[in-house]
Amino acid sequence: MKRIFPLVFVALGIYSVQAQNNVPSETDLRIYGIINSVSADRIEKDVRALAGFGTRNTFSDTLSDTRGIGAARRYIKAEFDKTSEACGDCLDVFYQKDLVTPDMGNRIPKEAYVVNVVAIQKGTKYPNRYIIMSGDIDTRASNTMDFETDAPGANDNASGMAGTMEAARVLSKYEFENSIIYVGLSGEEQGLFGGKGLAEYAVKQGWDIIGVLNNDMIGNIEGVDGVISNRDFRIFSEAITAKEETDRERNARRFYGGEVDGISRQLARYVYGNVKKYMPEMNPMMIYRLDRFGRGGHHRPFNDLGFAGIRIMEAHENYTQQHQDIRTEDGINYGDVVEHVNFPYAAKLTSVNAINLASLAWAPPAPETVQIGGIVEADVKLKWTKVDGAVGYKVYWRDTTSPTWDYSRYVGDVEETSLEGIVIDNYFFGVSAVGANGHESLVVFPNQIMR
Repeated sequence: MKRIFPLVFVALGIYSVQAQNNVPSETDLRIYGIINSVSADRIEKDVRALAGFGTRNTFSDTLSDTRGIGAARRYIKAEFDKTSEACGDCLDVFYQKDLVTPDMGNRIPKEAYVVNVVAIQKGTKYPNRYIIMSGDIDTRASNTMDFETDAPGANDNASGMAGTMEAARVLSKYEFENSIIYVGLSGEEQGLFGGKGLAEYAVKQGWDIIGVLNNDMIGNIEGVDGVISNRDFRIFSEAITAKEETDRERNARRFYGGEVDGISRQLARYVYGNVKKYMPEMNPMMIYRLDRFGRGGHHRPFNDLGFAGIRIMEAHENYTQQHQDIRTEDGINYGDVVEHVNFPYAAKLTSVNAINLASLAWAPPAPETVQIGGIVEADVKLKWTKVDGAVGYKVYWRDTTSPTWDYSRYVGDVEETSLEGIVIDNYFFGVSAVGANGHESLVVFPNQIMR
């Protein structure tokens, strides 16, 4: 026995080291560098500049250099151009526009172009795969149709727009395998026309969109309910849209589950997990809704066309500072002004976006097909299509009532595995692809059954 046990322990030790050497690191130190590079001061500069244009209503002045949406979008483009120049022209910056007319909605007082400002950082390996961060350019007064009254829109949504510009400054210093799009969208307050236009443009261009991170209000920490927090934020995600499944697949869900496992929900879980790993001081709140109750944001047009899209925003809103003319009534100061924006908090949520943009842009594609089996068996079985760029795969599972992936196992460079003693009936499962740098694709919920 004295001779056998040491040999066994040595053998096990060698095996353990070899196995560990084959597992990519789960932590990328570059992510901490990205977090530390986000500047609250630069975000404040941009918020003040955008709010300083008086109103950015979609139908406001387009010719002035000091007032209106025209001046605002030229400012945004100029900043993207500066960022591109600093990184050796690594960004393709351009306007994308669509004409809107009064017959297209009751919030369109006159014919006008809805102009988006787009900056694309092309990937080195998968240039046609895109992860998008968006902010809104336009603002509104109490009356949506009023394009003359001051509507500075400091938090709604100069904060999200400034965060998008800052993410471009920080991430443009890195190279990624997938492409990143930083975009300012217009026409949000009139009916999400900017997002609709860009989503349709993406379809026409044949873009393969990994997901959309829509940032709409990321600067307020003091809620109308009295709660103050600079750590809480919400991630809104839709369940499953009609574009994601056929009638047959919808019927199958009654028997196999997955009603809370659409592509946008997987994107939300990805953001949640990445924040918990790299920014544990933050408290991401998974909200199982498209958006706030009865409301909408610029990720919705992408969802409508079958793309993954989520909304990242502050957790505690103050409605006296949204969609309000600047005034004081009954001791309450109404209006969306710069003084209400907390810039360090906006920087934190910008970091949330930046680290997830980077992680997805550094990750291989997700498996196209994931099969699951193990009906009336003790072990669940999973099989998937291998993808280019992956060095291995990770199997995830969770309780059926859990909002997040709570358990995982790296299984190496294989195309199938079995989880012994884990019964298929009691959990939900998924598979992600893992790159050599440790970054993972989105988790893919099983889309085929093995019998």
